[in-house]
Amino acid sequence: MAYLRITGPSRLHGEIIPQGAKNEAYQVLAAALLADAPVTIENVPDILDLQRFIQILKGLGCNIDQPTHHTYQIDPANVSPDFLADPEYQQLGGSIRGSLMLLGPLLRRFHEIRIPRPGGDKIGRRRPDVHFEGLQRLGVEVIPHRTHYVVRRQGPLRGAFIYLSEPSVTGTANVMMAAAHAQGRTTIYNAACEPYIQQLGTMLQQMGVTIEGLGTNRIIIEGTQRFNGVRHRCDPDMLEIGSFIGLAAITDSDITIREARIDKLGLIPQAFERLGIQLEIGHDYIRIPPQGHYQIQSSISGGIPTIYDAPWPGITPDLLSIILVVATQAKGNLLIHQKMFESRLFFVDHLIDMGAQIILCDPHRAVVMGLDRQSPLYGIRMRSPDIRAGAALLIAAVAAEGESIIYNIEQIDRGYERIDLKIRQLGGTIERIMETE
Repeated sequence: MAYLRITGPSRLHGEIIPQGAKNEAYQVLAAALLADAPVTIENVPDILDLQRFIQILKGLGCNIDQPTHHTYQIDPANVSPDFLADPEYQQLGGSIRGSLMLLGPLLRRFHEIRIPRPGGDKIGRRRPDVHFEGLQRLGVEVIPHRTHYVVRRQGPLRGAFIYLSEPSVTGTANVMMAAAHAQGRTTIYNAACEPYIQQLGTMLQQMGVTIEGLGTNRIIIEGTQRFNGVRHRCDPDMLEIGSFIGLAAITDSDITIREARIDKLGLIPQAFERLGIQLEIGHDYIRIPPQGHYQIQSSISGGIPTIYDAPWPGITPDLLSIILVVATQAKGNLLIHQKMFESRLFFVDHLIDMGAQIILCDPHRAVVMGLDRQSPLYGIRMRSPDIRAGAALLIAAVAAEGESIIYNIEQIDRGYERIDLKIRQLGGTIERIMETE
């Protein structure tokens, strides 16, 4: 076990290249199980959750080579269902939410699958019902148990009309991968539109699947029984990009993010611009120049401006924690409305202890009263409750006066590849310390 010790405030300077997208990597690594030939996935981030997922793929019988640090060659020819009954699989699969991504691909190979109830961030209810409801429409039986689910099919899956009860990214991905090997046509309405889904769809097309409607909320898939081996490269992680935009702004730093794929960021740059943050955006980079002050844009109606999460291309809920922290040092007030998860804003107690002025109205809404750098944050000891809240607290600690200690940093490591090293290379004072018994 380890913790982070941060001494601030730090003004940073330099360039970073973002890691590959965690949420995309889950999906395309799972999709490799569909293939009839080896698949190569590039730009896979070296983070804790994906390390566990790759362990699961190896346990299933995939032959996996790693020619470079972030590239995996996956041959699923010898995949076996035996590992699904192994306690190691139950432990690994239960520790990450991404284990759900195995359902759609494995249903091509096996008639019955055992999936542990998924783990992941404790940020409120995260029901897997969207996944199961979509699969049931394709002809799958789902039997819930206390610790796991049994998912069973009697024969081949058959294409169907599916309306997802919510535009879940992982739910859409799972149904797409199942529909890819179902007989006939599947139409998915209320599908997620995120770049992750577009990337998965592009990979499936290269594997030989006919897909229409990527980037819209209606996706049409013609199933196939032959899947080519392909080479696929993950996009940069938009959440890490957003995190470093926020870090640069709150610390009055000068950071350039290279290879940022501006066309895949949706409204993320506009969300930070609404906080008054200046961005220099080029063809493939974003520079956040030093800005002593940034002022939240007023609402046209005169009320407190609001930033809330919404389906793509709206703001992903994963970035609201970062936006909230950055707003604490802006000029003006802001309402953060986190619609999706009812426990995600509880980390603001740590920020209040650091000197931030925040009113937690209810589990979904918080009003931030920006201090315009007149009353700086100060360092404290705290624990990371989940990936994004942990990153937000780390950003606050870099900007705060004095020493901060962050425990439970395994939560941050689940989603960020050595973010402490990147901050140190930019000039921050941060060290990872191993705890002793």
